[in-house]
Amino acid sequence: MSALDTADGRGLPWSLLGNLALLALLALCTIALLPLHDDAWWISAPRPLRWWLAGGVAAAYAGFCAAQLWPRRPAHAKATAASANGTPPLLVAWASQAGFARLLAERTAAMLHAGGVPVLVLPLEEVDAALLTRTRRALFVASTTGEGDPPDHALAFLRRTMAQCPALGGLDFALLALGDREYRDFCAFGRQLDEWLRARGARPLFDRVEVDNADAATLRHWQYEVGRFGGLSDLPDWTPPAYEPWRLHSRRQVNAGSPGGAAFDLQLVPAAGALPHWQAGDIAEVGPRNARERVQALLQALRLPGDAPVDAGNGTEALAACLMRMQLPAADAVSDVDAQALVSGLRPLPHREYSIASIPAEGHLRLLVRRMTRPDGSAGLGSGWLCDLAAPGGTIDVRLRRNPGFHPPPDDLPLILIGNGTGMAGLRAHLQARVAAGARANWLLFGERSPVHDLFFADDIRRWQAQGWLPRLDLAFSRAPAAPCYVQDRLRAAAADLRDWVDRGASVLVCGNAVGMAPGVDAALGGVLGTELREALRAEGRYRRDVY
Repeated sequence: MSALDTADGRGLPWSLLGNLALLALLALCTIALLPLHDDAWWISAPRPLRWWLAGGVAAAYAGFCAAQLWPRRPAHAKATAASANGTPPLLVAWASQAGFARLLAERTAAMLHAGGVPVLVLPLEEVDAALLTRTRRALFVASTTGEGDPPDHALAFLRRTMAQCPALGGLDFALLALGDREYRDFCAFGRQLDEWLRARGARPLFDRVEVDNADAATLRHWQYEVGRFGGLSDLPDWTPPAYEPWRLHSRRQVNAGSPGGAAFDLQLVPAAGALPHWQAGDIAEVGPRNARERVQALLQALRLPGDAPVDAGNGTEALAACLMRMQLPAADAVSDVDAQALVSGLRPLPHREYSIASIPAEGHLRLLVRRMTRPDGSAGLGSGWLCDLAAPGGTIDVRLRRNPGFHPPPDDLPLILIGNGTGMAGLRAHLQARVAAGARANWLLFGERSPVHDLFFADDIRRWQAQGWLPRLDLAFSRAPAAPCYVQDRLRAAAADLRDWVDRGASVLVCGNAVGMAPGVDAALGGVLGTELREALRAEGRYRRDVY
């Protein structure tokens, strides 16, 4: 419940107080009317046993009413407030002016709860310093109202909890900020809350997600990130992307012999029509498909014809083609079902996100995808489809998503690009955009495993160096025979140059692994530049990340 529903933001709901007041008034009226009756008002006085029975019924009814009137916490919050082994539940806190942030928080919590994650859902004003200090993981959904103001009910949190400045070094968090870019202070309260948590020592699980006017694609990204860190990657999208068909023009492995997983360079073109527009930093949402062998095995087990016509909401198509895009059940979990009933009971496969490695001027959409494997050795859902199952010349479902938080900075200022692994895809798009814009002040720091096998887009990098588009290049290989190191080590070694580039107005863009590389780079930037300057760069939009 929010402060808008309570007497003082912390006490009983107005609805409960009103009902109790009404019951008290009825009781007073009853007592006042009793003197009007004489001893003969009852036809036949009840026996003593019946008095006890009547009293018991009245007490039971009063108890039932009290149970119905007493304020209730959300079912998932109440059921999981005390998690296994004494570990605090994951906190989902919301600040909402019109109710949308609360709805998203509850939807997020329900998704986690359904996946077996203990959750506790609270309005922000009910989150105090003591709760934050004992919480290990938290998600915040915060809207901004007026000209950059917090929702009304969140003011108590600002005045009470934020003023205490608790140490939150044991807290990992993520934040969804809601706003409208038509207003000057877009997502101002979400940004304020994010900066306060970081300043108190809390560590972001992933970077702040900012939603412009309830944009469905950005909300899918929030769900994708929450599901990924919660181990819930196969949950259906809240709003499925409106895919367009693209043709897989080419695919080739680019790191044969690498000690790491196989990585593939894919080029796609629209199946029909002109190439759409996107910017460096944008994301491709890909709709994966099941292996044909899995679909055929299910059809055979259920004795259903693959060409049976069905409707999954997008018109009539063959059953086998429809099942390619659905989460398939185990054959022994389904029996005596017809084709349409089978499809109606299934959910679509969730999308997967990939950084775009090209710009539209190159004439194709380029992806760099590493084949991921599950614990049983099978290929991951999205990477298995793109790296193994999709046939060159065949179609792939793709939707392009704007990612304004990782769009290019001004062309007339220096740019420092830092990343590792397949994060080189996002960095390549930015370098290609800088070349197209005539911007030469570019510095790339890239890390991978093997110097022989893992320099992705090596031909492009060497060409840009030779032509003067990449005057500074620092490479780090963790499996190098001599002097193995990581990209953050290269960054520390270049401390003087880093400070000089930043002093000249450089922006820093980071793309790659969120677990090892990104925190290491963040710590290195703080160590070289100082925490205050690093946070100032973040606030100014000169330090941006696209990590996964």
